[in-house]
Amino acid sequence: MTTTTHSERLRAWIDRHRLASFLVVTYAFTWTVQGFLAYSGMEASWTLSILVGFGAFGPPLGAAVVVWAAGGDLRAWVSQVLRWRIGVSWWVVAIGLPLVVLAVGSALYAVLGGPLDFESLPFPGVYLFAMAWGVVWGGGQEELGWRGFMLPLLQAKYSALTASLLVGVAWAGWHLPLFLNANTTHAGWPLSQQLLWVVTILAGSVLWTWMYNNTGGSVLAVAVFHAGINAMGIFHPADAEALAPGGVADPWLNFLAEATTAVVLVAAAILVVAVYGRRHLSTDEAPGPEVVGLR
Repeated sequence: MTTTTHSERLRAWIDRHRLASFLVVTYAFTWTVQGFLAYSGMEASWTLSILVGFGAFGPPLGAAVVVWAAGGDLRAWVSQVLRWRIGVSWWVVAIGLPLVVLAVGSALYAVLGGPLDFESLPFPGVYLFAMAWGVVWGGGQEELGWRGFMLPLLQAKYSALTASLLVGVAWAGWHLPLFLNANTTHAGWPLSQQLLWVVTILAGSVLWTWMYNNTGGSVLAVAVFHAGINAMGIFHPADAEALAPGGVADPWLNFLAEATTAVVLVAAAILVVAVYGRRHLSTDEAPGPEVVGLR
């Protein structure tokens, strides 16, 4: 008579509920870290940024647990972040498109009356640091979970567009603690800005899928693209004193700065769907669970 251990039963349950298990581990780890930070009252600082980045390892942790429990290939899963042979053109897109989004969004902001202050912009070399930080600790580390695991599993059942939106919803919800911590970037945003941010997350999720699917599943390219988009805020030429005169945020100007960037991201996502089609968002087949050794 064969008996099964608690560990074997747990692994079997995780295998049967892969996406749910991934989200449970992902949210539990990140929200625990974020809850601790909110409770501690830690003020905005490099220490807080580092710990927030640590919490962002929830998605790769969740993916690793499920790939292991379901009998997948952990090496194949991790190798996606080392996939750098994607062609020069896609590296130009990964590095250059965030700069295009920044330029067009800033131009729209200026045309609509947003005050600019180019003199306060940081030294351009800071962009390289922001990109490096963003890839390994400031957002890019999430991608082994969202795009390197959740997306391929969803693409086995849904179109790439639908899968992108489902990932986007989970991705947006996962950020919720950042809005509840008074010392994070997202704190104090009015509801209108929060809703606008959700729109940008959904549009971004489509663009991230487009890049992942067209680069043969390069999580590295997606992480670089993610870091570039995150770094845009550092170089937006909006006048900081006008955005928050006397330390109090101006709701309209802050919304305008966010909205003009959102318009560009949404337009880019719509263009991608129109050109590449909703089924794969790519000229090739969309990667499925086989990229992590699962069926």
